[in-house]
Amino acid sequence: MACAPFILDGGISTELEERGFQIQGDPLWSARILYTNPNAVKDVHYSFLQCGSDILTTATYQASIEGFTKYLGLKPEEAEELLMSGVRVARESITDFMANGLTADRKVPSVAGSVGPYGAFLHDGSEYTGVYASSMSVEELKNWHRPQIHSLVAAGVDLLALETIPSLKEAEALVELLREFPDAKAWLSFSCKDAQSISDGNKFAKAVQVASNSSQLVAVGVNCSPPALVTPLLESAKSYKAPEMSWVVYPNSGEDWDPSTGWRTQHRIPFTELSVEWKEQGALWIGGCCRISPADIAQLKSRLTETQKSQI
Repeated sequence: MACAPFILDGGISTELEERGFQIQGDPLWSARILYTNPNAVKDVHYSFLQCGSDILTTATYQASIEGFTKYLGLKPEEAEELLMSGVRVARESITDFMANGLTADRKVPSVAGSVGPYGAFLHDGSEYTGVYASSMSVEELKNWHRPQIHSLVAAGVDLLALETIPSLKEAEALVELLREFPDAKAWLSFSCKDAQSISDGNKFAKAVQVASNSSQLVAVGVNCSPPALVTPLLESAKSYKAPEMSWVVYPNSGEDWDPSTGWRTQHRIPFTELSVEWKEQGALWIGGCCRISPADIAQLKSRLTETQKSQI
């Protein structure tokens, strides 16, 4: 029988928005709420745990030392402490959840430290184009990401979520940088523009090749992209993935996002049935991204559990 997938969480920022917090238009997104109301972030984490998540992703996607000093007026050491607090808040949620005991079908929850692309700091939608990478060197990208990764590793994350990466060059930088933290494990996931390509136009298969060069990556895959793209993307790159590496998949709801106006409410694409295909393709890490709620994760957990039982 195949291993049961790790169930990831969903969109922390969009869930905070549902609870009345102003996220859209803020250059720090949910990372600001870590500063202003960490208990609200903790509550969102807890909701995902209640609905079946095995992995909590920290609210640090938009967090950076430079961003916290620029937008919150913090000193660098204070900014580092705030970034590290994202791990602590997630860990506290797990402690509270486990106080009631785990059922037989639950894994002990883990914390993945979210590391967003440089484009997330730019706050101009370029994490979905990767256009900035053409004017930056690999070393410049490594220098940008280093303080964030250092803080998350120092805070004791179980693994790093290098996520929504739009460009091949930034992926290369992250793979190189990861070697500076030899005890760290991570997954690397890309934002993708179509069924063959990551956001900067390079083939997803080529991006998977870059990831497969790292022994520290446990998984490579796709996030914050429409669910309908996932199956063909994985199919396009299956021969390029290292055998010991799994797929990680956590798409958004399939709705469109505009940098100036936010999410355009429209028909959502149910991804619970598609998740069975992803599992059959070898995805061991499955969840959701923007606009995926705790209730959606509960449905995902139920569907994958049903599939797992049918294979016994």
